[in-house]
Amino acid sequence: MSALPRQIHPDVDADSDTLADAALPRAARTALFLHAGMLAADSLQAAAQSLVLALVRREGFSRVCVALVADASAQARATSLQMLATSDGSDATAPTALNLRLAAACAEAFDQAATLCWPPAAPLAPPPPPPPATSSLLLPLHTTLPRITRAHQALAGSHGAAAGVPLVAAGRPIGVLLVERADGPAIEAPTLETLEHLAGLAAPLLALMQANERVLHRRLIDGLRAWWAPPLAPRRRLLRRSGATAAVLVVAALLWPLQAPVGGRARLEGAVQRVLVAPADGFVQQVHARPGDQVRAGQPLIDLAEQDLQLERQRWQSQLAQQLDALASAQARADRAQLVQLQARSDEAQAQLDLVDERLLRSRLVAPFDGIVVQGDLSQQLGAPVKVGAELMTVALSDRFRVIVEIDERDIAQVHAGQSGRVTLSALPWQSTPMQVVRITPVATVADGRNVFEVEAALLEAGAGLRPGLQGSAQIVVGEASTLWRWTRRLVESARLTAWEWFG
Repeated sequence: MSALPRQIHPDVDADSDTLADAALPRAARTALFLHAGMLAADSLQAAAQSLVLALVRREGFSRVCVALVADASAQARATSLQMLATSDGSDATAPTALNLRLAAACAEAFDQAATLCWPPAAPLAPPPPPPPATSSLLLPLHTTLPRITRAHQALAGSHGAAAGVPLVAAGRPIGVLLVERADGPAIEAPTLETLEHLAGLAAPLLALMQANERVLHRRLIDGLRAWWAPPLAPRRRLLRRSGATAAVLVVAALLWPLQAPVGGRARLEGAVQRVLVAPADGFVQQVHARPGDQVRAGQPLIDLAEQDLQLERQRWQSQLAQQLDALASAQARADRAQLVQLQARSDEAQAQLDLVDERLLRSRLVAPFDGIVVQGDLSQQLGAPVKVGAELMTVALSDRFRVIVEIDERDIAQVHAGQSGRVTLSALPWQSTPMQVVRITPVATVADGRNVFEVEAALLEAGAGLRPGLQGSAQIVVGEASTLWRWTRRLVESARLTAWEWFG
């Protein structure tokens, strides 16, 4: 019984002339020959099959098995060993008595990480020193303390022999090479030496092939494990783990559900607004207020020219006086027919006079309530003509406001009355005022080339410095969603719409 399999000495180049030296031990030459056959295979299964068949032909074994750990990246366990190839071509996965003995022998050698043999082979003599010009190709083989070989003894039986050699790659066992002679002499120490040489050469190749044939998800997991494995430098280990922790925190932050707002441009308006219109055709005579001025209820704002109305008033006054004089004469004559006609004409003149007085009164536009002028700068239009019904000035309350938010048509389905939000005005960027949705206008309008719906919201707090006409941005909380979904929602919805347009 021998210790761990021998490995190729790092000081020797495999392509050098040392391999062709006649002084190279027979065990090394045989191992290199078998290793060359494995290199010609194009898959892990083919390489293992080539190895077992070559050992049967060259060394005369009755059965040869190669067992590897199923998951080469996981911690090596004997229970995860799987038969990769057998020399007799039988189904190694079938639960037969022979396969159970083979598996037990492989697990025995794998668990003890040592070459096991039954019957025990005689220890080798120390190898001769290497020539001065070259270095030794293989590390020396040493005997170790006795090992447990019950499974090998059960496999060999009373007339056979069995040996198991661990396959070690990168300092980690990955499998076992198991050989058996059903009827024959015991396995000699030179043969064990050949098997150990072969295991040292074949293990890295089998591990490489096994790694190359992994499925995609296993490659990803193994790559993450290799990246996470602590390097020799403590500083690099700290940087790796700090980077991984930061990546996990970023992913968690992107997937953590937060309040999902829907926003748009917003403008501030008075809760109540009154538009002052021209009561009749006329001309602007005088302007007493401009947009932004605070006004009181009943305060004059605009005076329209009244010269024409005054002339018309005088005309109707004179006609009324004439009708009254004629009415008095008719009463003196007791002319009832004339009296009725004159009475009707005098009433008509009085009505026209009252109408002109009312028009004169309405020629002065006054503030309907205490508020602020938000529209209508007529200070540069004195003497300009106006038509009846023309909007001249707008007055709004200065202490009660509403917010009009323009919501894109792609987001309007998520907005409902009663939802809360906040508005930030461009003039007051440090001040965010809470609001609540009151009404949604059911008709879309076009703004900047896109369809928007106007959502009316009431301010829950009256902040300082608010004035009608201010603009800013508002956000309405419509539910909860992850940050990643908020960033990619528009892209996903556009992709869905495009797919529907293409495929229906």
